[in-house]
Amino acid sequence: MKSLLSLLAIIISTSLSFSTIYAQDKATDKERMTISVETDPSTFAFGGYAAHVRIKLKNCQHLVWGAGAYAMNFPSFLVDMNADNKGKGWGVRINSAVSLFGEYYFKEANNKWFAGLQVGVQNYKLTNSHSTNKATYSNLLVMPSIGYTWRPFNFPLYFKPWLGVGYMNKIAGSNTLEGSTYKLSPIMPFVTLHVGYTF
Repeated sequence: MKSLLSLLAIIISTSLSFSTIYAQDKATDKERMTISVETDPSTFAFGGYAAHVRIKLKNCQHLVWGAGAYAMNFPSFLVDMNADNKGKGWGVRINSAVSLFGEYYFKEANNKWFAGLQVGVQNYKLTNSHSTNKATYSNLLVMPSIGYTWRPFNFPLYFKPWLGVGYMNKIAGSNTLEGSTYKLSPIMPFVTLHVGYTF
């Protein structure tokens, strides 16, 4: 948690120090290509990472495209969302994941409300408190989402809370460990906050 707060402090202080250099003219922004970098601070709190890139093409008023990579340990409440797994000693980690993103902004690209779609592959590692072994498997993820991009400053740091409902289908590997099966849920709700910066 301390490292997460330190990361946020660095991002905000760096942005403040360069605010005059990177201050943007909104009219010009609409006409030019922009690149944004984002992270999900919660992944660091859960022993992982997140790195995302978003691109708004020149003269594109509403669409933003992107790609990202991330990893994290599942907190116990995510494991326990499926009652079949609750209290059975499972440890779950997204060991690596890559996704493509598309976001449609109702007002203008990278500003206010948007609807999105994420398609990617997540590689999982399973452990269990009753075993010294591990199992690995991969999921295909398709997740529609809605969110809001909030730009509270006069420089291009932004906050993007969003929520999605993911459909997941196992495409490789095994979710069974020494005779015990980790039950996979085909539907997974997800909510998070991204922090980003536009160049």
